[in-house]
Amino acid sequence: MRLYADRLNRNFLMIRHTGIVFALMLLSASFSAAERPNVLFIAVDDLRPQLACYGKTTMQTPNIDALANRGVLFERAYCMVPTCGASRASLFTSIRPAPQRFVTHLAWAEKDAPGVLPLHTHFKNNGYTTISLGKILHQINDHADGWSEPAWRSKKSGYQNVDDMRDAIAENKRRWPRKSKHRGPAFEASDSDDQDHPDGDCVNRAVEYLETFARSPDQPFFLAVGLTKPHLPFNAPQKYFDLYDFDSIDVPDNYSLPSDLPPRAVHNSGELRAYAGIHPSDPLDRESARKLIHGYYACVSFADANVGMLLRSLDRLELADSTIVVLWGDHGWQLGEHGMWNKHSCFETSMHAPLIVAAPGQSDVKPGTRTDALTEFIDIYPSLCDLAGLPTPGHVQGTSFLPLMKDSTLPGKPYAIGRFGTGDTIRTDRLRYSEYFDKNKFVGSMLYDHTTDPSEDHDIRSQRPKKSAELSEMLREHKGK
Repeated sequence: MRLYADRLNRNFLMIRHTGIVFALMLLSASFSAAERPNVLFIAVDDLRPQLACYGKTTMQTPNIDALANRGVLFERAYCMVPTCGASRASLFTSIRPAPQRFVTHLAWAEKDAPGVLPLHTHFKNNGYTTISLGKILHQINDHADGWSEPAWRSKKSGYQNVDDMRDAIAENKRRWPRKSKHRGPAFEASDSDDQDHPDGDCVNRAVEYLETFARSPDQPFFLAVGLTKPHLPFNAPQKYFDLYDFDSIDVPDNYSLPSDLPPRAVHNSGELRAYAGIHPSDPLDRESARKLIHGYYACVSFADANVGMLLRSLDRLELADSTIVVLWGDHGWQLGEHGMWNKHSCFETSMHAPLIVAAPGQSDVKPGTRTDALTEFIDIYPSLCDLAGLPTPGHVQGTSFLPLMKDSTLPGKPYAIGRFGTGDTIRTDRLRYSEYFDKNKFVGSMLYDHTTDPSEDHDIRSQRPKKSAELSEMLREHKGK
């Protein structure tokens, strides 16, 4: 435990002085370039682990479920910051967030952690062709020199009915002129094909790259494919909405704001409020909430179909046996739990995210393995290094989960730590404790027992003051500085 803590608290400034050590580490790589496995790195924006492979039967995700059957599913993986840019920057650097590092959805890995070697650049330096398609790092020019070609994103519109979108924006401005932003409808079911949407366009381009890579099997690749759905707005072809019976969709049981919570623990779903038809402050009525949930489900199935297209292409091109596949959601998402939408909180619904890794080159990793060990997104970087036979740079603060892939009964980490805004949160095997500050002044905390209260509806901090104090001390010792 002590050694583990020491590693988490390695002085961040020391990364500037590891050049010579890292150069020596490069000489120790266990594979030649021609022998190294490829990597297909699939990011799915705002994907919560409400998938069949996670034991949830509401949404239809047969392709992601199939990937879980051929790989290892991490049942309790946690992002570091529940907002797009910060989560991705922390993952790609394997550096913990801090009050002044990886803070917002606009975070830059290059600016917030200068001198750090990001994941894709490390692979490029070791002979990989590195390609970024779609939304990978939030800022498209973040560590641009780490990609073999300029990062690419589709220019296609997310809305298919442009006139309807413009009319909705105009009506939104008329009804609520004081809204700071005015966007189109929060959801759209359209008579469109998959490739008419940015994600379909992105996956088509990814398949073209896979076809090119298949013609040069001795050149390893790191292909990062970022799907934007199910991020708002919930736009997808009608066929994905048709997968679900609207009459069977309902709001969550805890569709209300908890009482007696510290300031800043909950938010007013500001990201959603900008969309047309959404009141700038009032709670969503039940019918609107059900329509949003329907749209989210449809977009998850749309994302799943795109994942399926990638996996079938790997099989068709005979790349599956030589390609590591990593699928991750950048953070969780709230579908009305605690009266909130979006992410941006320290609740489990924001911090918990899907993570599935298929590593066909590892003979001692059994397909279909599941592990409930606590895992953090900063662990992805060193794990991929181990899987690809690359050295792990000295700045890395994560811990490889390859041992968990080989033996799912191992205990894993004793805790997962994250933060958002002025709140810091720690998840242990049983508990989640979060505490909040205002200008460095402590303003409150909350504690939930996931054994008896997995929905985090009953704050027990007043009943467990000693445990709250213990977890607070652990947070202060191990969170990012």
